[in-house]
Amino acid sequence: MKQLNEIKTICNLGCGTMGFGTAIIFAKCGYDVNMFGRKPASIERAMNNINLTLKSYVENDMLTEDQVKELLSHIHGVTTLKDAANNADFVIESVAEAVDIKQSVYKEIEEYLGSDIILATDSSGLSPTEVASTFKYPERFVVAHFWNPPHLIPLVEVVPGAKTSPEVVDITWKLMEKIGKKPVSLLKEAPGFIGNRLQFALLREALYCVQEGIATPEAVDTVVKYSIGRRLGVTGPIETADLGGLDIFYNISSYLNADLADNKGASDVMKKLVDQGKLGAKTGTGLYNWNPDELAKIKRVREDILIEWLKKDESGQKF
Repeated sequence: MKQLNEIKTICNLGCGTMGFGTAIIFAKCGYDVNMFGRKPASIERAMNNINLTLKSYVENDMLTEDQVKELLSHIHGVTTLKDAANNADFVIESVAEAVDIKQSVYKEIEEYLGSDIILATDSSGLSPTEVASTFKYPERFVVAHFWNPPHLIPLVEVVPGAKTSPEVVDITWKLMEKIGKKPVSLLKEAPGFIGNRLQFALLREALYCVQEGIATPEAVDTVVKYSIGRRLGVTGPIETADLGGLDIFYNISSYLNADLADNKGASDVMKKLVDQGKLGAKTGTGLYNWNPDELAKIKRVREDILIEWLKKDESGQKF
């Protein structure tokens, strides 16, 4: 297997929402990146997003103009998988979140890569065992789940499949650390990994509070943003329980858990809105009504706050 010090060129499959961000991360650390998109228009769109992101980096004193030029010199847009695999030492894939599509891409690119190249997917919850079931070398396949936006969120979940080599997990973890991310290795795969399991457990209860008439969406979001949302950035849920006292948390859970949402299907609140074509910000309405100015404002505020956190991470502040 290619060792950490042998990895110089990255095959970056996909240049959409996640792909352009992973290209930035690797290029920022000096890796050459073959960024694959199906069409020249896809590459052009990705480069526009990259330039907008780098402009924000400069405005926030995270990169200089000279560093931006150096970074951009490492990103090479390509429109064939053969070119994407050229001299590649590591693959990070973020094409459509569908098993058959991923398998189709890997089936072709395996023909252009040596058997010692790690294949990593940025899937947010698909089973690595299922995806790798059609591979020639399933032992070299692993999940490296970057969180969106990948250029601002530090976490990467490293998830092995049933046949993934421990060496592949170790090298991938070390590579993620080397590019400045905060990697976490799972002991075994599970649907949704860790992050999405926690995220959707919170979302299920949030929507249940709305469905049961306990509170409005605005009230639920305010509670999260001005209480647990602030605390969770410093202490995770298990640390929080330990700090608060397990006896107290145990006593609360003994009566509260019975009243919490435990439905196994998707939310009725979301289903009703989805059936009506109210998909949230991208359609202008969902649980909230969004106009362009409000949407731009909340995205700007989110980016500003994430950048402040990222600066703290890069300055060496530890929690």
